Amino acid sequence: MAGEPGSSMHGVTGKEQSYAFSVTPGTVPLDDTAKFSLPVDTEHKATKFKIFSLAKPHMTTFHLSWMSFCTCFISTFAAAPLVPIIRDNLNLTKVDIGNASVASVSGSVFSRLVMGTLCDLMGPRYACAFLVMLTAPTVFCMSLISDASGFIAVRFMIGFCLATFVSCQYWMSTMFNGRIIGLVNGTAAGWGNAGGGVTQLLMPVLFTIIERMGATKFTAWRLAFFVPGSLHIIFGILVLILGQDLPDGNLGALQKKGEVAKDKVSKVLWHAVSNYRTWLLVLLYGYSLGVELTTDNVIAEYFFDRFHLELNTAGLIAASFGLANIFSRPLGGLASDYSARYFGMRGRLWTLWILQTLGGLFCVWLGLANSLTTAIVALVLFSLGAQAACGSTYGIVPFVSRRSLGIISGMTGAGGNIGAGLTQYIFFTSGKFETHDGLLFMGVMTIGCTLPVALIHFPQWGSMFCPPSKSVKEEDYYINEYNEEEQSKGMHERNMKFAESSRSERGRKGNSPPSLDQDKA
Repeated sequence: MAGEPGSSMHGVTGKEQSYAFSVTPGTVPLDDTAKFSLPVDTEHKATKFKIFSLAKPHMTTFHLSWMSFCTCFISTFAAAPLVPIIRDNLNLTKVDIGNASVASVSGSVFSRLVMGTLCDLMGPRYACAFLVMLTAPTVFCMSLISDASGFIAVRFMIGFCLATFVSCQYWMSTMFNGRIIGLVNGTAAGWGNAGGGVTQLLMPVLFTIIERMGATKFTAWRLAFFVPGSLHIIFGILVLILGQDLPDGNLGALQKKGEVAKDKVSKVLWHAVSNYRTWLLVLLYGYSLGVELTTDNVIAEYFFDRFHLELNTAGLIAASFGLANIFSRPLGGLASDYSARYFGMRGRLWTLWILQTLGGLFCVWLGLANSLTTAIVALVLFSLGAQAACGSTYGIVPFVSRRSLGIISGMTGAGGNIGAGLTQYIFFTSGKFETHDGLLFMGVMTIGCTLPVALIHFPQWGSMFCPPSKSVKEEDYYINEYNEEEQSKGMHERNMKFAESSRSERGRKGNSPPSLDQDKA
């Protein structure tokens, strides 16, 4: 009906000229009766991704999610390019700076776990908006600190906002079909993570402008933090006003109508933590996003000290690492999707291993670099491998569990922060290693921690080295998350629609997805 949530009557046609990626016709069942601006499947997930469109609700949600996440990345790493100034003002030691860097990525370990649960139970719109606005005061507090302990504490609290990554990935997985989810998740997260590069450019520029307006340098860096803090408030309000939890409306309204069943926290949590694939993805993401976050914290100071560059020059080079997310992370998601078209889930797993291993190798090269040119080339290639691996990881996450998608997304995301915190602490905090040695050892650790991807096995699709079981179908895998009583209440019905769409993960080789009628015959 016209005017219903998710219909084209929201005022955007979605037919404007734009770059678009779509599911190959005939590979997934479509719902031709649904009135959306983009073509949708039986779950009303979009089967087309039009990057520069604002079609509601799918593309509007896409843009809100990556922009809010980008804002949080900017504020979390806003201190990094200004460290040479801040350390003089606060008399920070190398250990203080290292501890603050660990704190900045440690804060979101807990918040990402909580965010996953909130997304499952109250929807990503409220979860994202509230977190963005609640962390705004902590960003403003950066202007008030006077010593090392305050610097560490405030960076820790600001880091909580990185949990918007979970709502970003969860939101995309509820809005877009599995055939293009790698690309969509990769693009949303990549554009958000690009905030790590934006802040390397933005904060030195703000600092310079404020200083030229008459402020002292020790005042200028403090005032610069009011810009990212204000962005938190702006995007929190926009998400509340324009966001939508699901294609058919907001979660609370749909639950009141009885269209979406209310789930129990204990059940959702159990199916996440009892699935061994979750823990392997936590480890893997710890050494793709984990090394990226660590690098965001140390790379500007590394170029500033090792090659004796100006602050703005070091920030510009460091920015290239974060800004590479604009295309490298989507490229990883796209590679995951394309490999799945031909080789199914097994292709996604091989893609992840290749990309992350390459990232580790280029990180080793960066640590061995002795010239500025070599270091820059190694940095760019390292960013491509590590960030593409991040995008490839979240091409796999949505298929681990439909019922516990939020918590698994949160746990995997938290793994990135745990990996970053451990790596930062081991190699860049104690002063035992020079920064270039820390980068070398971090690359070696990445290569080793990527090997367990070979252990991820889906009975219906197989693994890197093992074929699928002929007796297990997608419906069997996803219905196991519900007992007989829950099935009698119809709680599993959304899972069955997802199972139908996920048959594309069989790949092209003799496994074209059949219809439900064929399975029943």
